[in-house]
Amino acid sequence: MSDHPPGTSSDAPVEDLPRRITTQEAARLLGVKPATVYAYVSRGQLGSRRDAVGRGSTFDAAEVEALARRSRREAAGPAAPEPAVRTELTLIEPGADRYWFRGVDAVELASRYSYEEVAEWLWTGTLVRGARFTAPPEQLAAARRAVAALPEHSGPLDLLRVAVAAAAVADPLRFDLSGAAVLGSARCLVPTLVGSLPEVSPEDPDDGRLARRLWSRLTAQEPEPAAVGALDLALGLLVDHDLAASTLAVRVAASARAHPYAAVSAGLGALEGPLHGAAGRLAHRMLAEVLERGGAAPVVAEYLRAGRRVPGFGHRLYRGEDPRARALSGRLEGLPRAGAALGAAREVAGVMARHGLHPNVDLALAALTLSCGMAAEAGETVFAVARTAGWIAHALEEYQERPLRMRPSGRYTGPRPPRPLP
Repeated sequence: MSDHPPGTSSDAPVEDLPRRITTQEAARLLGVKPATVYAYVSRGQLGSRRDAVGRGSTFDAAEVEALARRSRREAAGPAAPEPAVRTELTLIEPGADRYWFRGVDAVELASRYSYEEVAEWLWTGTLVRGARFTAPPEQLAAARRAVAALPEHSGPLDLLRVAVAAAAVADPLRFDLSGAAVLGSARCLVPTLVGSLPEVSPEDPDDGRLARRLWSRLTAQEPEPAAVGALDLALGLLVDHDLAASTLAVRVAASARAHPYAAVSAGLGALEGPLHGAAGRLAHRMLAEVLERGGAAPVVAEYLRAGRRVPGFGHRLYRGEDPRARALSGRLEGLPRAGAALGAAREVAGVMARHGLHPNVDLALAALTLSCGMAAEAGETVFAVARTAGWIAHALEEYQERPLRMRPSGRYTGPRPPRPLP
């Protein structure tokens, strides 16, 4: 058996291998306390790894030095402005710990109206009371056939990506980018995605709400109105959240005049990245472990000791608690079946408060999925279905802009030419 780390060669010179440093050394380089180093790990700003004998964490020295340089630059003065995209959809004001859809408080909107009504508001700026979305039979049949052909181990985003592609092929009007045509596609695509997922429990044919149809794809538990209402609230809260990575991917595709199905596919591709779409699954498993072990402290300690980020905490756009987490957790308070999961979430939040980190929506979504008997992956499904409406709203906006405007210039940092031919 080789004594060398995976991916390295016994012939590799020692100086070519990444230099690893201890927590104390990282703290000295950053000019912070060791506890703050772990807070950087929790926020995803640093990666870490257990040392060879399992006594603590080690860090890539180059990564720590890069973070130290960034911190010094930020302390010295304002950084270069981030690129901005003109939008009338979602406003998130720094320090407010609130967000608005077309000027209306998003939490109040999602709390009072159904997901379909929130989607219509985001798409058109008009509240369509009692809005319902229906999947065309041909499109739904094509999506179901495509999903059924996938291997059994396929994840929810695999199913949704394939369903979007099949739905696109079944829509001959997909290349019509007029507002009316895109809205028509949107009202068909969202229910097609839900209807293409395998049923876990019987669907109620008399209840046309999208949340009720999605419930039957996620859990075998009884769909009591309060629980389905909590799922509907989660969908409405998650419909859009400014320019997240997946939404930017959608706008880039729409800028190239990709049809709405292709734009949604771009969003789903970005969502599968571990830094954007996987946190709900990880938070679900963490809460399940807290309940199994009877306390949060040992679970959080294991995450930090292994150098892993504690899922469901911190958000770069909010200094305090994520308003989506606050609203969804508040709704779950009235759900008896959610008591244990909420208690576990509160315990973890109490531990993480020492790091100055507050719960985000992934933790509340995990409490919902865990308490309703859903699989750990259910949060990804809820997030993707909800955000599909927001992605289409951004595509609608982008179709009104100059084509191909999402074309930044590269800043070349390689060796200057001419160089000899290798």
